[in-house]
Amino acid sequence: MTRPHRGPGLAGSPVVPYPHGGLSRHANLPPGERLRVLLVEDDEGDAFLVGELLAETNSMIELQVATSLSEARQRITDVDCVLLDLGLPDAQGLDGLRQVLEMSSGAAVCVLTGRSDEHLGVVAVAEGAQDYLVKGQVDGVLLTRALRYAVERKRADENARRLREVELRQAESARLERGLLPQPLMTTDQVAVHTFYRPGRHAALIGGDFFDVVQTRPDRLDLIVGDVCGHGVDEAALGVELRVAWRALVLAGVPDDEVLPALEQVLMSERRLQEIFATVATTRLDLDANRATVRLAGHPPPVLLRKGSVAPVPARGGLLLGVAPRRPVAFDLEFDTDDWSLLMYTDGLIEGRVGAGNDRLDVPGLTELLADPANREVALSDLPAWLVGRAEQINGGPLADDVAMLLVTSGGGR
Repeated sequence: MTRPHRGPGLAGSPVVPYPHGGLSRHANLPPGERLRVLLVEDDEGDAFLVGELLAETNSMIELQVATSLSEARQRITDVDCVLLDLGLPDAQGLDGLRQVLEMSSGAAVCVLTGRSDEHLGVVAVAEGAQDYLVKGQVDGVLLTRALRYAVERKRADENARRLREVELRQAESARLERGLLPQPLMTTDQVAVHTFYRPGRHAALIGGDFFDVVQTRPDRLDLIVGDVCGHGVDEAALGVELRVAWRALVLAGVPDDEVLPALEQVLMSERRLQEIFATVATTRLDLDANRATVRLAGHPPPVLLRKGSVAPVPARGGLLLGVAPRRPVAFDLEFDTDDWSLLMYTDGLIEGRVGAGNDRLDVPGLTELLADPANREVALSDLPAWLVGRAEQINGGPLADDVAMLLVTSGGGR
């Protein structure tokens, strides 16, 4: 490559647009089509040559020149690519590259080396530069292509880094959410508890619905299923707070009639808006007496399966938590057989549509599904998932809301 005749040098300050870089010919180009390159070069002849090469190829590159790293630092935030000479008055070799990489942020870096220092170009790429060029071995086309490729590689690297960061955050969030899911605290083998949980939020592991199981005595088992209104992260966090608060209250031996009022106080103090409310169903099982006490706060009733029949528990619905504080009324349920199952669930299971109209599955529809002879072929441990599948089939697609279920079974379960 023949070096053009060295012109009169740089026009004006070295940090203003370089006159041979093509800016004057393409000053009206939109930013997306114009590449902004900062040449860090203390040799006036080499700087002139770079400008001439870019101008000859009609490169649409806005070239600026700085003769030192201190000058480059003032302009580097506004450029797409830095073309860096490794021999500068205030930085030599890889030390200058490391400083540019530290200050360049999202800009690509392309290194200029002499023929005797070509090995430094390879090392520079290993240090983080996108490419290297050997002085005297490039023409305008190769230089323009190298600069644009360097910018695209930098963008690809940045996109890959951001994607990796998102994946790491998602993995961390997933681990956190898994840690917030309840682990039933029970040791008895008098009954079995089968759980089902599926949030309505896309790609989430936890939603505003919650459930928990706690055994406080050999003959006593407490269960809760609840639903915080809404589907966002705040509602999911509040649901976890309510579940943990309920477990603490039960383990602390708070009197039965005081547990839900205390839980309501937690809700009202932790919710971000006064309009936020929750529905809750609790059941205390007396295993030795084969009986249960059910309390509802605006929640759909549990469904009892026994002796081949299916019926909702006729407990009073009660008021929503967080609306008008009132103590829920307890309903005593006597099991007249050792073979029974009690299904507790959130309304996401029963809010699916039935047919083309506005009718919902609701509690009567759920009762019919449970009474269907077809489900007798389904193992009790698989019954919650089977119910969701049937509800979605009737709905004509996935259920929109969170779904949480607890199925407690004794003996044969039916």
